[in-house]
Amino acid sequence: MAQAWKCAGLRWAVDGPVLTWVGGRRSVLARGKRVAFGVAEGGVRTCVGARGHACPVRAGVTGRSTGARCEECARLDRAHSVAADTMADDPRPYHVYLAWFGPGLVKVGITAYERGSARLLEQGAVCFSWLGHGPLMAARRTEELLRAALGVPDRIPYAHKRAVRAILPESEAERAAEIAGLHARAVALGGWPEALTPEPFRGVDHAGVFGIDGAERGPAAVAEVAELVAGGAIGGELVAAAGPDLHLATERGVVVLDTRLMTGWELLAAEGEPCAVPVRELRRAAGVQEGLF
Repeated sequence: MAQAWKCAGLRWAVDGPVLTWVGGRRSVLARGKRVAFGVAEGGVRTCVGARGHACPVRAGVTGRSTGARCEECARLDRAHSVAADTMADDPRPYHVYLAWFGPGLVKVGITAYERGSARLLEQGAVCFSWLGHGPLMAARRTEELLRAALGVPDRIPYAHKRAVRAILPESEAERAAEIAGLHARAVALGGWPEALTPEPFRGVDHAGVFGIDGAERGPAAVAEVAELVAGGAIGGELVAAAGPDLHLATERGVVVLDTRLMTGWELLAAEGEPCAVPVRELRRAAGVQEGLF
């Protein structure tokens, strides 16, 4: 019987995206490489557990879940996260950032200083700039200040990010324009925590890294995988990757696979099988959206 592997998610390294597997195996993903796998007949997706611990009951989870956790494990995972404000005593320094995903799609967030730009790559941020750094609670208060004073959200749905990838401005300067203006407005605000050290605007552009920039941009995606299913398979040439998304050139056209849908399944290597998983038409932005500000 063919060897089955359980996916542990997509990670971003300095040289690009890497699929990780339970047990430590890694698959480096280079553009132009064929990515193909299937789910065995009768396969069942199970909960991935929480905080490095296996789900005690190996609960089944729906194929459309991007978290791949049962209700109890999802609660435990969030209860010990920075996002849930349950780690106020975390001694590590944090960065506050502004991230841009496409026209009108800007968010504010925080990430551990030691992680550098990894969090921004994982989210699919096309460009970003740091705002400042300092203790966790100072970073969190700054994030809240921007949300309240400037109306900047702290999260953007992945469906919105995918919808605008085909209409991104051509130049880095155009892509950075919104966060440059917002950075200036943020710096002009009063009430920043004294413990937070401000940082000047320095736009970092990931469009080339993702493969969605100018000559590097592949064909526009036409559909996205809705879920993996037992007995299903998908394969195609990797033409772009952004955040958790792989853009695969298949016989149906370019299909976006959110790799979070892979976790929890036992996956098998595939060869020339057609795209045999449920897909839905990709929602496309009709044009440049109005800015948030």
